[in-house]
Amino acid sequence: MTVYATNGSRLYIGGPLAAKSTDFTDTDFASQTWVEVGETEGLGSVGDAAAEITFDSIAGNRTRRIKGTRNAGTMEIVCGLDPEDEGQLALIAGEKAKGDFAFRVVLNDAPAGGTPSERMFVAQVGTAVEQFDAANNVVKLNTTLWVNSNVVKIAAVG
Repeated sequence: MTVYATNGSRLYIGGPLAAKSTDFTDTDFASQTWVEVGETEGLGSVGDAAAEITFDSIAGNRTRRIKGTRNAGTMEIVCGLDPEDEGQLALIAGEKAKGDFAFRVVLNDAPAGGTPSERMFVAQVGTAVEQFDAANNVVKLNTTLWVNSNVVKIAAVG
């Protein structure tokens, strides 16, 4: 088993890409033009979780649980605010727009001479807020991505 650090990973935003009723594949993202979001400090988390549906069986004297709809979560992105960064400007514009955008995370796990793994998904930019904090802190841009699709995983190739 190999583990790797988050540092060196990169986040990209693409253009508008509507959610659909079936799962996305890597080919759905092939025509995207990607813009890197600069000065990222935190990439948050993303991935499916099923909603819990419960049923209380009177005769069985037991609560039964079944899986409901899937939710890929909310990804909390933290950046050092750079008002000239094209990726950050795209996130801010995305918050003002309705609809979903394509996103891509390229991890820092490439084998020697190989290519890194990737994660691609569709999300709405739910928030784009500035965080000022106290002295000795960097002003930050905090964005929330409301993931509206499955997460397409592309394995690292060596």
